[in-house]
Amino acid sequence: MRIAFVASEGNPFCKTGGLADVVHALSKELASAGHEVYCVLPYYRAVAAKFGKEMESAGEFTLFMSWREHIADLHKMDKDGVHFLFIGNGYYFDRDRYYGYDDDGERFAFFAMAAHDLFGYLKISPDIIHVHDWQSAMLPVLCKERPYPEVAKARYVLTIHNPAFKGMLDVISLYDLFGLPYELYENGAVRYEGRVSTLKAGIYYSDKITTVSPRHREELLSPDSGHGLQGVLADRELDFAGFCNGIDTAEFDPKKDPLILPFGEKDLEEGKAANRARLLEEFHLQDKGGPVYGLVSRLTEQKGIHLIFECADELLQNGAMLCILGSGQYELEQGFEDLRRRYPEQVGIYIGYSDPLAHKIYAGSDFFLMPSLFEPCGIGQMIAERYATLPIARDTGGLHDTIIDFTGDNAESANGFLFRHFNAGGLAYGIHQSLAVYRDKPTFHALRVNALKTDNSWKKSCELYQGLYRELLR
Repeated sequence: MRIAFVASEGNPFCKTGGLADVVHALSKELASAGHEVYCVLPYYRAVAAKFGKEMESAGEFTLFMSWREHIADLHKMDKDGVHFLFIGNGYYFDRDRYYGYDDDGERFAFFAMAAHDLFGYLKISPDIIHVHDWQSAMLPVLCKERPYPEVAKARYVLTIHNPAFKGMLDVISLYDLFGLPYELYENGAVRYEGRVSTLKAGIYYSDKITTVSPRHREELLSPDSGHGLQGVLADRELDFAGFCNGIDTAEFDPKKDPLILPFGEKDLEEGKAANRARLLEEFHLQDKGGPVYGLVSRLTEQKGIHLIFECADELLQNGAMLCILGSGQYELEQGFEDLRRRYPEQVGIYIGYSDPLAHKIYAGSDFFLMPSLFEPCGIGQMIAERYATLPIARDTGGLHDTIIDFTGDNAESANGFLFRHFNAGGLAYGIHQSLAVYRDKPTFHALRVNALKTDNSWKKSCELYQGLYRELLR
């Protein structure tokens, strides 16, 4: 199959979150399976600065958006078996950040319009065009409303990573930015709460819709957690699937990871102890004999960070250590700073992001905290399992699908702890479970082995996506 991914970010070129990991890992896995894979991304300033000299020009074409006349300059580069194509325009993409501008709707309208023309310009005829989130969700609309030979037989898949962002635009944008008739608003195809939603449009026009875990699919169909999309998705329920993301098992391999002290199942306890000692040394902490709890996260309310503050005193007073890596809301950053001032020998904090330090936290912690309000899939819990670190997570989204909760009598299969209620009592329950297991060394070892052996590779998800694509092409 010839498969084209179209997204606003993708590793290793541009990343703000899990979307970039999915685009990179899944495209690479599909290429390894023998498919011809293209990945279309914006040519941001940061991409040009870091990778521009390694790329070739792929030409340019003129694009009209109502009265606007723009040049789309194309760049190409092959990496990991994938053909990467970048759409450049200095006015829209030569900026400090990827997102967060008042004209983001117009910027990604340009991206979708240019992606629509790109296949014809380069004479590429994809079998599958797979778009991601609101930034590229208008592409199926454009290709079906304005088809041309290279896309006439293509089938379209939309993956919803972040349902909170729906690409809301004024109604006039339908014609002003995309050159599409008002009729598409009147008939409801793109209409959402009195405006145009590019995400709603993508759901309506794509042949299949996916999201990033089976449980999150259920949640999006529910009035309580559907982010307002439950009615739209209910109309497409038979075409809506949930496939868990995976992790790059080559990057996250405890036996070969150069950023940690390598270990495997045979030397699991010794390896974990050595990485624990190194982690505590990194943060200048004293080993108080209790478990080490790690956190690698954006520091936001959605991630349940405030729940950690409510449970921290009891935890730390009982000899635990806490290693934090992340950044986000100022008041949450300051909450951890206050915690460190009160427990300087037990709390270590790094505000920002460091990939080497993240690997050390995954490898050196005993438990990994993910008390999220919602988590469509989550990646931290899967990486933690890969390093035999047991996640403590709220029972939501992909956390439900990737963690087998320890219930007291399933040590042969459990690999972590789940709690239901999004409050301090819920997290405290998960922590108390972890403390009991930490003291029961045979059970603790058994759960660590289970976590280490958990298959969170992209192979399983890749097979599911291939099945979906083949179904569309029958």
